[in-house]
Amino acid sequence: MNHTPSPHLSDGGKSTGGALLCSLGLGSDRGIRSPDSLAHTPSPTGGTPSSSPPLLLSPGLGGFGMGSLGAMGDGAGADWESREELRLRELEEARARAAQMEKTMRWWSDCTANWREKWSKVRAERNRARDEVRQLRQRLDTLTKELTSVRRERQELASENETLKQQTLCLHGDHTAPPPSTTSPSYSPAHQCGASSSPSIPLSSPASSSSSSQVHSDGKLDRVGEAPPGSPEPEPVRDVDLERERLGQQQDMELLESVLRTRPPAADSGGGVHVASSRSSCSLSRQERNRQLWEDVSTVEEDSGKLNVLQLRLDESQKVLLKEREDKLALSKSIERLEGELSQWKLKYEELSKSRQEALKQVNLLKEMHQDELGRISEDLEDELGARTSMDKKLAELRAEMERLQVENAAEWGRRERLETEKLALERDNKKLRAQVEDLEEQLAKKRRQAASALDTDLKAIQSELFERNKELADLRHIHAKVKKQFQEKTAELAHANRRVESHEAEVKKLRLRVEELKKELGQAEDELDESHNQTRKLQRSLDEQVEQTENLQVQLEHLQSRLRRQQQSPGLFGKMRSTRFSPENPDSLTSDVDEEEEELQLQIP
Repeated sequence: MNHTPSPHLSDGGKSTGGALLCSLGLGSDRGIRSPDSLAHTPSPTGGTPSSSPPLLLSPGLGGFGMGSLGAMGDGAGADWESREELRLRELEEARARAAQMEKTMRWWSDCTANWREKWSKVRAERNRARDEVRQLRQRLDTLTKELTSVRRERQELASENETLKQQTLCLHGDHTAPPPSTTSPSYSPAHQCGASSSPSIPLSSPASSSSSSQVHSDGKLDRVGEAPPGSPEPEPVRDVDLERERLGQQQDMELLESVLRTRPPAADSGGGVHVASSRSSCSLSRQERNRQLWEDVSTVEEDSGKLNVLQLRLDESQKVLLKEREDKLALSKSIERLEGELSQWKLKYEELSKSRQEALKQVNLLKEMHQDELGRISEDLEDELGARTSMDKKLAELRAEMERLQVENAAEWGRRERLETEKLALERDNKKLRAQVEDLEEQLAKKRRQAASALDTDLKAIQSELFERNKELADLRHIHAKVKKQFQEKTAELAHANRRVESHEAEVKKLRLRVEELKKELGQAEDELDESHNQTRKLQRSLDEQVEQTENLQVQLEHLQSRLRRQQQSPGLFGKMRSTRFSPENPDSLTSDVDEEEEELQLQIP
C-alpha cells in the first residue's frame, strides 16, 4: 500500500493554505519560512529532532507549511497574553497609585492634625495674653481711679491746711493786740481792731510768706500730680518740692514759737497799760484788775489749747501728705512697670500674629500642593479604573435609577390624581360656599327691606339675627380665604410635581437611549468576540489537518529511509530485484517501479 501523497493533493493543500492566509489577512509570502527556521522548529509530535539534515517539503506544500500555522497560532496567543499582561500591569500600577494616594491622604491628615494642635496652642496663648492685658488694663483703671481719689483728698487736705493757717494767723493777730481798757472812752471796737491788726503785720509777714511758699509748693505739687499717670516725675522737681515743704514747715514752727514767746510780753504790756490807766484814772479797784488779769489768763490758755489742736492737725496733715507722696511714687513705679509689661505683651502679640500669618501661608501652600496632587492622582485613577469597572456599575445604577424613577413616576401620577380630586372637591365646596353667601346676602337684603317697615321689637330681633349672620359671613369668608390659599398652594405643588414629572420623563428617555446604545455596543462586542472565536476554530481545524498530513509524511519518510538503508546494505539483492523488474515477464511491475523511483527522486530534489 502506497502512503505517498499525489501532486494533486499537494496542490490542493497549497490552495487551501493560501485561502486561509488570505482570510487571515496575511500574504502568501508570510507563510513561507526559511530552512533555518524550519530546522529550529520542534516536531509537532513532541519527539526529538533527528541528527540528519532536514528534508524539505515539496513545492506544493512549501507555501503553507506547518511552521507558518504554528507561528500564527503562537502570534494570536502571544497577543492575548500580552494584552492580559498589560491589563495586569495597569491594575498593579493603579493599586500602587491608590496606595500612594492613601499614604498622601494619611500624611495630609497628620499634617492637618499637627497644624490644628499648633493653632490651638497659639490660640490659647493669644487668649491668655488677651486676658492678662485685660487684667492689666483693669488694674490700670483701678489705679488711675485711686490716684484721682488720692489727688482729690490731697487737695482737700491742702485746702484744710490753708484754712488752718489762716486761723492760726488770725489767732496770732488777736494775741499780739493789747487788751482793751474800760476807762478810756477813746477806744472803740474799730480802734481795737485796728490796734490788734497793726502790730500783727510784721509778725504775719513771715507767716504769709511761708504760707505763700507752701501754697506755691502745693500748687507745684498739684501741677506735677496732674501729669499723666504713665509719665514718671523727674527726681530734681521732687527734691525742690520737698525742700520747699521743709522750709515751709520750719517757718510755721518759727511762727508758732514767736507766738508763744510774744504771749508773756503782751500780757505784761497789757498790765503796764492797765497800771498806767489806773494811775491816770485812779478809779479802778484791785478786784477789777484781778478779774481782768484772770480773764486775760483764761483767754491765753484757751488760745494755747487751740494752737495745740491746730498744731496736731497740722502734723497729721503733713503725715498724710508724706504718705500720699509715697503712695504716688509707688503708683508711678507700678504704672511704669505695667506699661513695660504692656509693651512686652504687645510685642508678643505682634510676633504671634506674624507667626500666624506665616503659618496660614504655609497651610495654603500645602493645601494647594495637596489639591494638585489629589487632582492628578484622581485623574489617573479615573482614567485607568473608569474604563473597567464603570460599565457594570453604570448598568446597575441605570437599572436601579430607572426602577426608582418608575416608582417615583407612579407615585407622582398617584399624587397628581389625588391632587386633582382634591382640587375638584375644593372647587365644589367653593361653589357651595358662594351659593350660600349669595343666599345669605339675598336674605340680608330681604331682611333689610322688611326692617324698614317692621316695628321696633322686630327691628331688634332682625338686628341681632343680622349680627349673627354677619358673623357667620365673616367666618365663611375667612374659611373661603383659607380654602383659596390651600387651593393656590395645591396648584403650585401640582405645577412643581408636573415639572418634576417632565424632568423625570426626559431623564428616563435619556437613560433609555443610553441603555440602547450600551446594548448596541455590547452586541457589537459580542459579534466581534464570536468572529474571533470562529477564526480561532478555523485555524485550529486547519492546524489539525496539517498535523495529520505531517504525520503521514513522516511515516512515509521513515518508510523510505528504511528502504534506502536496506538497499545500501544489500546491493546484490538490489541488482536482482532490478533484473527481475526489467524482465519481460512482468511489465506491470516495471511501470510501478519507475513510478516509485520518480517519486523518490521528486522527494529528494530540493
